[in-house]
Amino acid sequence: MSKVMMSDSKREKISHSVCVGGPMTLHTIDGVIRRVRPIVLTDDDPAGWVIKARGKEYTPQRKFTMSLLGYCEKDRTYAYDRLKYPMIREDFVETPDGKNRNTENRGKSGYRRASWDEALSLVAREIKRLHKTYGKETITACTSSHHSWGLVGYKISLFNRFFSMMGYTRVADNPDSWEGFHWGTPHSYGYYWRLGGPEPYDMLEMAMQNAETIICWSSDPDTSRGGYSAQESALWRWWMKEMGIEFVYVDPFNNYTSVKHATKWYGPRMGTDAAMLEAIAYVWITEDTFDHEYIRQHAHRFEEFKNHILGLGPDGTPKTPKWAEELTLIPAMDIKALARRWAQTPTTVGSGMRGGFGGACRHSNGTEYARLLTLLSCMQGMGKPGRAFWGPGCGAPMNYNFWFGGYSDPLASIAKYPVCDDMPANSVEQVLYRPNLPDAILDGHYEWYGEGFCGGGVDLEFTRHVYPMPGYNKVHCFWRYGGSFFGTMLDTNKWAKMYKSPELEFVINQDIYFTPETRHADVILPACTNLERVDIGEVGSSGLGGYCSHSESGNSWQMIVYQDKAIEPMWDSRSDFWIFSQVAARLGWGERFTEGRTEEE
Repeated sequence: MSKVMMSDSKREKISHSVCVGGPMTLHTIDGVIRRVRPIVLTDDDPAGWVIKARGKEYTPQRKFTMSLLGYCEKDRTYAYDRLKYPMIREDFVETPDGKNRNTENRGKSGYRRASWDEALSLVAREIKRLHKTYGKETITACTSSHHSWGLVGYKISLFNRFFSMMGYTRVADNPDSWEGFHWGTPHSYGYYWRLGGPEPYDMLEMAMQNAETIICWSSDPDTSRGGYSAQESALWRWWMKEMGIEFVYVDPFNNYTSVKHATKWYGPRMGTDAAMLEAIAYVWITEDTFDHEYIRQHAHRFEEFKNHILGLGPDGTPKTPKWAEELTLIPAMDIKALARRWAQTPTTVGSGMRGGFGGACRHSNGTEYARLLTLLSCMQGMGKPGRAFWGPGCGAPMNYNFWFGGYSDPLASIAKYPVCDDMPANSVEQVLYRPNLPDAILDGHYEWYGEGFCGGGVDLEFTRHVYPMPGYNKVHCFWRYGGSFFGTMLDTNKWAKMYKSPELEFVINQDIYFTPETRHADVILPACTNLERVDIGEVGSSGLGGYCSHSESGNSWQMIVYQDKAIEPMWDSRSDFWIFSQVAARLGWGERFTEGRTEEE
């Protein structure tokens, strides 16, 4: 909660918030944020967990950490490119049929300042016109990959509530952060939870007590911070280093964690990780150093895999360390040394920030790297003490009897789905796919397989979609919410062409910053940051289900933060709750959207 202190000349306020990367204390003087620092626990707070390992006891420090992003929140709040006022494109013409609106000038035209009433009334009129002309499916909307933290204000909460109530053509996200694990590993070991990455939780104690080697493959935990957990796990790795556990890093870049902790660093050429893994398997098979009994009990078609590795398969190429050396540029003797160390000592291996993912699964054929990392873990008895698929960025002891809804949790009151009895979930079945959204708009027709997002079974890969869906109209309006795809999606010139197409009769952009994509909108709605609104959330928790369960185990402490306003919304920006509720009111269902409650309620 916040505390306000008065003096003769200054009004100082101390409040708390949380961002992607840790909880923070905010010091505000006379309505201006002056300082951002981590939250420190007091003597009244509970005792921390204790891990007994190798004759010692370990317990976390009594303070939270913050990521670099957290320390930058003040600068982000006062950024020069904040959207200050509602704006309407200067040469936008509100024609009754949606034609002749100078769409070819999107991205080039200037903007004029508008009042909130003018901008929101225009949005509401256009929605009503589009619904009457084409139906609810004519509006599509898409969020950015991430957004400001909080149970109410996060992108999955208010956005899904508003558009599910209204009805729209949903845009399915592609798994761009975990592509290889999402499409690769579930076919190898049937585990589609947590986005395909294994992410075993509550494993820190096991590793500290049993592991002798930890392989961080495509992993830089001091930078990637265990997901949303800031630098909480940095201390754990120092503990493990001091107790004699050896760290091996495999990464083309001798990364920021490797330079401090690595006993050995391997720098393979980018995109050749799968070859290096196959060469390790070759050493194990030819030297007979894999777990036969585990494979006999738990594996299928191992002989087929074995023949592929030995060169007895269709390609006829033995996957020897020498063969891999030519591809990876790692000397064959070093590959053999890593293979033998892995086989001879209790070894955990992990990729990316939570055991799965990592940059190696995001390049061409990254699915093979992810799949092989899983298969090799199985060859050494995955799940036995010290032998796990786990990275040293998550896995702290947790009280799993305690529950507080995460932002992707369908059990939380506002996140994920509407809860009004008289307003069902999205009534429109038509769906689009984010990487190919421009193709669908520009060509007027698109077909693909795969739902795209996220944490569901492998059957989603074999689901066929057609746009426009039989019985549905095409999309003619795009409501873009937060962030810019111009620097993150594939072939983004197509996005610029899409915005200029007359097929998109109306474009709305709701964001905090004036990004390259924002300037392609007809109407711009300025949202405030999470330091300018109220919210609540558990540090690091994204929720239940297959999305990202137990990701808060990257923290040393479980903590619920009431995110008080540090300052009032700057300029004419407003919270996303206010923006959506105002549009809903103009469409005639504002009371159902808010349930008669304020944002704080």
